[in-house]
Amino acid sequence: MLGVHLSLAIGPTLPLPATADIAEAVQSVSVTQNDEGRSGFQIVLQVGRSGAVDMRDYRLLQNPLLRPFNRVILTVLFNALPQVLMDGIITNWQFSPGNQPGLGTLTLTGEDVSVMMDLKKKRANYKTMSEPLIARAIILSYPQYGLIPDVVWPTGASQPLPTGKTPVQQATDLEHLKDLGKRFGHVFYVEPTAAPGFNTAYWGPPKRSDTPQRALTVSMGPQTNVEQISFTYNGLAATLVDDLVQGKKGPFPVLTFKSTREPPLASMPALETQLPNIRTTLLEQGSGALDEDDARTRAQGITDKSVDSVATAQGELDGLQYGGVLRPRGIVGVRGAGLTHDGSYYVKSVSHSISKGQYKQRFSLTREGTGPVSMTVVP
Repeated sequence: MLGVHLSLAIGPTLPLPATADIAEAVQSVSVTQNDEGRSGFQIVLQVGRSGAVDMRDYRLLQNPLLRPFNRVILTVLFNALPQVLMDGIITNWQFSPGNQPGLGTLTLTGEDVSVMMDLKKKRANYKTMSEPLIARAIILSYPQYGLIPDVVWPTGASQPLPTGKTPVQQATDLEHLKDLGKRFGHVFYVEPTAAPGFNTAYWGPPKRSDTPQRALTVSMGPQTNVEQISFTYNGLAATLVDDLVQGKKGPFPVLTFKSTREPPLASMPALETQLPNIRTTLLEQGSGALDEDDARTRAQGITDKSVDSVATAQGELDGLQYGGVLRPRGIVGVRGAGLTHDGSYYVKSVSHSISKGQYKQRFSLTREGTGPVSMTVVP
């Protein structure tokens, strides 16, 4: 495939380039990258029997490199520039013998290395540790997967006193990281770096300040690089908190008025243009009294999270026509779709589908409303 080449490394803990029999058997690869939770991959290999060696079983099925819990690194070389799409773990495989010789398939399915953080539930105490310090400590406990912590200190995070309540964990490490993030509207994900075998483990708000990527162009003749795209506006998504919360010193009001996601991506955000038709909600209060700062932090997290689903776009582009790899968890501009839908969006997810002669990228974009903040985007 001119301009695009895929390389595969596979093996335990530190994978090596795939052996010739595995590399030649690869028929297609798909990778889905999300800004929340685990990203996934699927590799389809063609299998068959040839000669006495394969009489008892298919040779590839006996290869120990293809067993669950081996590590896989998928790198796409786009116009001589390498980019790691996936650093993951095989979690299961599916075999289909086929109806004709040589047409069997072995499908390997897996998830990014954060799946190894979700295997064991445990109890742990984090005395005098705030949420970001807990997140960092958990991430650093997985050095074998090259995790580099990127922890953003949220507004409202407080340092527990030695005489106060001790933060506890009764979940898997991945579940606990997500639960900690929910309090602030944060996300947690693991993404590969440019150096194979090393991954950034990000705990923080969705990234909106990175350098924008090459624009997605719609209906602009030869400059068009998007094969299809559709936009949706959800008028019920944006949510404010309006509650009277029971605190240690009595009830106190908890209100939110706007999103703190920065920088803004829409000139007409739902929380301003839909007034007074905005949904409101209450805080989940459990059995004990809430601290005022904690209650207001949780309330703001609810509002920030809600605006991520107001305006969304789904589409597909051709990798060669786009001339690069669209990255999730960053910003991209849209042009040619009209004033309502043009402008900058946050890239929530990208699914890559690679086979001989084809490289497609399906994407999902979000922002808090309609209309562009700026009339120009990165071309």
